[in-house]
Amino acid sequence: MPQELLKVLLIEHDPGFTRAVGDMLGQARELSAEMRSAPNLNSGLSELTGSTFDVVVLDVCVPDGAGLANISLIKAEAPQLPVIVAGDSDDETVALEAVHSGAQDYLVKSQLNPGWLERSIRYALERHRMDKALLDAEEKYHNVFDHLVEGIFQTTPDGHYLLANAALARIYGYSSPEELMQSLTDISRGLYVLKDRRGAFIRVMQEHDTITGFESQIYRKDGTIIWISENCRAIRDVKGGLLYYEGTVEDITQRRQAEAKVRDSEALYHSLVETLPQNIFRKDLEDRFIFANQQFCQSLGRRLDEIVGKTDFDFFPRELAEKYQRDDRRVRETRQAYDTVEEHQPPGGGKMYVQVVKTPLYAADGNVTGLQGIFWDITQQRLADERIRRVNSLLAQSRKELRARNYQMEDDLKMAREIQLTMLPQQYPSFPKSKSRLDSAFQFIHRYLPTGAVGGDFFTISALSEAEAGVFICDVAGHGVRSALVTAMIRALVEELKPAAADPGKFLTKLNCDLYAILKHTGSPMLTTAFYLVADWKTGVMRYANAGHPKPLHLRRSERRVTPLSNACGKGQPALGLIEDSGYETSTVTLHPKDMVMLFTDGLYEVQGPNNEYYTQALLTAAVEQRLCFGAAEVFDQVLEEVRRFSAGNGFSDDVCLVGMELNEP
Repeated sequence: MPQELLKVLLIEHDPGFTRAVGDMLGQARELSAEMRSAPNLNSGLSELTGSTFDVVVLDVCVPDGAGLANISLIKAEAPQLPVIVAGDSDDETVALEAVHSGAQDYLVKSQLNPGWLERSIRYALERHRMDKALLDAEEKYHNVFDHLVEGIFQTTPDGHYLLANAALARIYGYSSPEELMQSLTDISRGLYVLKDRRGAFIRVMQEHDTITGFESQIYRKDGTIIWISENCRAIRDVKGGLLYYEGTVEDITQRRQAEAKVRDSEALYHSLVETLPQNIFRKDLEDRFIFANQQFCQSLGRRLDEIVGKTDFDFFPRELAEKYQRDDRRVRETRQAYDTVEEHQPPGGGKMYVQVVKTPLYAADGNVTGLQGIFWDITQQRLADERIRRVNSLLAQSRKELRARNYQMEDDLKMAREIQLTMLPQQYPSFPKSKSRLDSAFQFIHRYLPTGAVGGDFFTISALSEAEAGVFICDVAGHGVRSALVTAMIRALVEELKPAAADPGKFLTKLNCDLYAILKHTGSPMLTTAFYLVADWKTGVMRYANAGHPKPLHLRRSERRVTPLSNACGKGQPALGLIEDSGYETSTVTLHPKDMVMLFTDGLYEVQGPNNEYYTQALLTAAVEQRLCFGAAEVFDQVLEEVRRFSAGNGFSDDVCLVGMELNEP
């Protein structure tokens, strides 16, 4: 039967010892091992992070380590991995310290041989397995013990807790069993509401050795009183001596409260019936009144003894009495409640509207014995309902007008979107101007995906001369009307600043100053990032400046690599419109034929995946690098599709703008 291949990580700085251990593992008889080595502790920790191993052999004296403290570092990185320590010292004290620090074994390097190494690894793995099994068993026991609904306890006869579980602590209002046992040191005085209740408990236990359903009121930690039921037995030694009491506790407060409610229900019902402002009555199967509350008596102007035994015909007009009794028969025959609004005319009074609810009365055998009715005056409510209906009619008209305004607003936003789209380049310039777009030295491409009706992303492409092209991209925070307005202002400023367009740093410095002057009066600055480049197709020189914008990607196709366009100073520079005197420096890079510069806004990569992770700029760079051989359009479309797949159908949460500039071969 083939042996399972063990993966061994050796952290050892001595190449000779490393080879020796590898040779010894190759000579092992009862195990098959594959060894990987790390020359220092940091390399070993990196191996543990990237790979899976069955055991670690650690040289206690690796140069970048801290002696036996290295064991704790290994355990922190791989807590479930057994560790064997190897050292030069043949000292029992060192070996014990290694084991106490978490190692499974200690090996003396000078005494090591293949059999000893094999036996140490097998023993370490077995001890580790047994330790894990023991820990799992203890954890399972504690989970059961601590998650029981019933409280569990052990107490001494004189009232001290020896053991308590989490449920008991929770019932008594403590945060943990430890707090309960430390705080409640005298059960007789500190727990029971009745002073001699513990004494009664002890007397029953002394007589019977067990107790069942011992119900008492006790104080919780916060002083509130609850009811508990205790079941307990006495635990004795082989000679019959009492060791302690062991039992369970159940919180029966809700049950006792329910029992009290049942006892009080009849009295409560009678009290409610007599104090409610509604009229309440009961009738038998012959339509005779058998009960009426005081409110009903007052409505009829009669005493209760003048009502009981009479029918509706004794108090109401004939037509109303006949209707009332028809309704009563329907309730008794259908056994269904009857709820309606009807006219009512008490003796000597005018007509009024009442809400009536009639329900059947049942005997213990389930047979109908009569009915109970309740009614109350809703005349004012009916009038109020009519007023509400009129108000609702007015509200409906207002909603109709509001919908019309919303439709107008939607049309306005649609027009604003169309206007904003016209602000973007409708066609690209050719270089030189005499060339067709297909033969131009610079080829341009863009993708624009706003998430709202209007967006905060903007770009423009300009011909500064026969040889130089200027490409500007910006991203205003947000994607609503405010962002779109700021974008429109920036577009106007960019047009005004064309005389300074040849120097990207001066261009952004002036743009920042002008934008700051506009926004400071609004009291709410808008975060605006921007990137501007000027490229010369004849010389291949490209100058650029960055104002807090995501670094564009330089696709160096001849070198088959992709690099971000960083500032020459190596530091980032602030976004536009935030600091009045911010200056922006110009950096330079050389473009080669077939090179492409890819500009984009942060909406492209700030996309959340299904596990709450984000699509990063590093992932974006890797995606573009995989597609270096593709044309610009394919690169853009495939990258967009990859990000959409990453989002698991959620798509982009912010505006997305991509602009590409590719240098053709001469």
